Amino acid sequence: MSWDYSPKTRDLLERLNGFFEQHIYPNEERHAREMDAMRRAGDPWQPVPVVDELKIVARKAGLWNMFLPHPYKGDGCISNLDYAPLCEVMGRVTWSSEVFNCSAPDTGNMETLERYASDAQKQRWLEPLLGGEIRSAFLMTEPAVASSDATNIQCSIRREGDEYVINGRKWFSSGAGSPRCKLFIVMGKTDPDAPRHAQQSMVLVPRDAPGVTVVRPLTVFGYDDAPHGHMEVTLENVRVPVSSILLGEGRGFEIAQGRLGPGRIHHCMRSIGAAERALEMMVDRLQQRTAFGKALSEQSIWHERIAESRCMIDQARLLTLKAAHMMDVAGNKAAKAEIAMIKVVAPNVSCKVVDWAIQAHGAAGVSADFWLAEAYAHQRTVRIVDGPDEVHRNAIAKIELAKRAALRR
Repeated sequence: MSWDYSPKTRDLLERLNGFFEQHIYPNEERHAREMDAMRRAGDPWQPVPVVDELKIVARKAGLWNMFLPHPYKGDGCISNLDYAPLCEVMGRVTWSSEVFNCSAPDTGNMETLERYASDAQKQRWLEPLLGGEIRSAFLMTEPAVASSDATNIQCSIRREGDEYVINGRKWFSSGAGSPRCKLFIVMGKTDPDAPRHAQQSMVLVPRDAPGVTVVRPLTVFGYDDAPHGHMEVTLENVRVPVSSILLGEGRGFEIAQGRLGPGRIHHCMRSIGAAERALEMMVDRLQQRTAFGKALSEQSIWHERIAESRCMIDQARLLTLKAAHMMDVAGNKAAKAEIAMIKVVAPNVSCKVVDWAIQAHGAAGVSADFWLAEAYAHQRTVRIVDGPDEVHRNAIAKIELAKRAALRR
């Protein structure tokens, strides 16, 4: 395959980088100030003014909903390979994706609705999400079970007449802290006696449905990740019409696989963007600081770390682009090995590079004065979200074992 970006991607990439230089990087300090002010006021779960202002600018610049892989009413139609480098740029600033309506979990939820929702469901939920009018959350993980194996999920979705009754407790429901969050996509069991991967279904639940309670925000290495947050949510006898189900009963796993493949690519390219920025910060710091009579950049240990960082980042990028290309030309199922590999490689590379950048900054690296501590918290978390390293390594190993076993037959 050719690694040259398409004309469409080159154009978007040039405009996106220009937007970052003109609007995102100069506003990082303002974003931090506004978040600090909201925390001091006791309510960080509000839209950030600078983000709302930049959304208007981004939309006018044609940098909006760039992730959508299939056309919907004239919008979208970008391949995974085309979107990957754009995602990398957005990974350089944690909050930037929302400016372009390309932030998780909304991107995955919008793609899920575009692929699997009925026309009525799309009109009610997808259109306002594409317009940036509302936000959404994806409720899958549960505190009482090992959710890395989604067959463990206990949330009950029971049909009663023309309604589904939902009972369960979810957590790390990203996006549920936003006051603009109006939709939960909930995964639960509709038939515990069905075959193992046909027990689960997904339903659309309005955030304000009776019985829905956002219990608390959860922290990640001490960060509350406001304003969208990772929330614990209870669903107690929540009733929704049967028309709220996605695709049909027992098809939750099918939807999850369709949703998580592209989401993993997005996570990995954002991780590479974070690693690139961390490497830049590391190099700048080493050239600016002197210890024991010479610049830190002249110490051989740092030469090794800089070189290793560059090698690892470029390798991870190429592997991620290969996975994106495979998804585009062969489909998510055929690309399952590549998707699993990049989900292991990219966040581990980013964690290592950010860790070295923290070390180069000394005590400043673990402080809130620099972006690195926050970046490490995010990147370490990515090793767990959308399947932990162990699950993906297990999948890769099974594929390799099956290859050799097939040759011996």
